[in-house]
Amino acid sequence: MLSVQQLQINGRRDDLLPATSLQVRRGELLLVAGEGQDQRTALALALSGRMKPSNGVLSWDTTTKTKKIRLASALVDSPGVNEPEQHLSVRDLVTEDLSLIPRRYRGALLSKPWLKVNSFEDIAGLWIEQIPATRRLELLTALALADPATDLLVVDSPDRHSADPAAWLPRLQALASDAGRPLAVVAVVGALPENWTGAAAVIGNSVMHPPEPEAEGPHSETKPAAAVEPKAKHAAEPVTEEPETLETPAAPQAAVDPESENLQRTAK
Repeated sequence: MLSVQQLQINGRRDDLLPATSLQVRRGELLLVAGEGQDQRTALALALSGRMKPSNGVLSWDTTTKTKKIRLASALVDSPGVNEPEQHLSVRDLVTEDLSLIPRRYRGALLSKPWLKVNSFEDIAGLWIEQIPATRRLELLTALALADPATDLLVVDSPDRHSADPAAWLPRLQALASDAGRPLAVVAVVGALPENWTGAAAVIGNSVMHPPEPEAEGPHSETKPAAAVEPKAKHAAEPVTEEPETLETPAAPQAAVDPESENLQRTAK
């Protein structure tokens, strides 16, 4: 199981990845929504062990070691990281990707047999940019799974190639639910499909927000109101006792004048 708690990556000014928590088991597909491409790619890199987080805990099964997480995972089609170059042909891409698989698993570095066994002969002669979104994802995920050590699949923004979830969602669901090789599959997307009812998370879902100043506003407003009422009552008292204060006008006057003079001098 992949477990993530308060995963966060610092940026120059703002967080490159705001605090995010999630978990996904083998046999499950988790969709994680995030608005910015930078945030989506940062999360994909961190989940696959390609980028060290600034804070938080990332664990795969019983390990938190980045190297072991990287060996158990595959990052698929990440923009600006490992997305196929447009000038490559499918045949060249397959040859290049197979060369990255550990020698004991990859066999001969020949694309033709692999393309035939995996039913990609129909697109072997096309350029990467010519491949439809559905076939593109099928090809890239098949190459990622050519390494038998891969148990965690992290797909970066598959929805950027097509606005129709049917171009990528069924493929990921099929991979996660494959009884012969159950995978933990995470797809970081711009927005969740409208009819999606499966496991989902949102980038930044663990950000701790400070209390808003407005929450203290009503209390701070009631205090002045309470303080004003006694003043109004005291101001009204001399009015009722006005006949008594008029009997000795000199005493109040003598008491008031020095105070007013001191206030004027202090103000100056």
